Amino acid sequence: MLEEATELIGLQVYTPNGIFLGSVNNLVIDLENKKVDGMFISETNPLLVEDSKAVNVPYRWIQAVGDVIILKYFPKRVTAIKKTKAPARNEAPAE
Repeated sequence: MLEEATELIGLQVYTPNGIFLGSVNNLVIDLENKKVDGMFISETNPLLVEDSKAVNVPYRWIQAVGDVIILKYFPKRVTAIKKTKAPARNEAPAE
């Protein structure tokens, strides 16, 4: 068992299939319940995460923590949500 949550920072993270996802950059802490809720993984594998963006992995997805972190779940591919431009409001025609 870890003595401090900060020991997770810098650890490499692997998917259930053994594919390198990235390294833990920061933690999401639930202060009220004094527990780790998730981990921010930075410089992610572009084969798994579009544009190698940082992702927040819920702590419940972790299977094992040791010299590395092994996940029990990770989606096949993470893509960014593309925001579409809102349609223009109907305006009165120019006279």
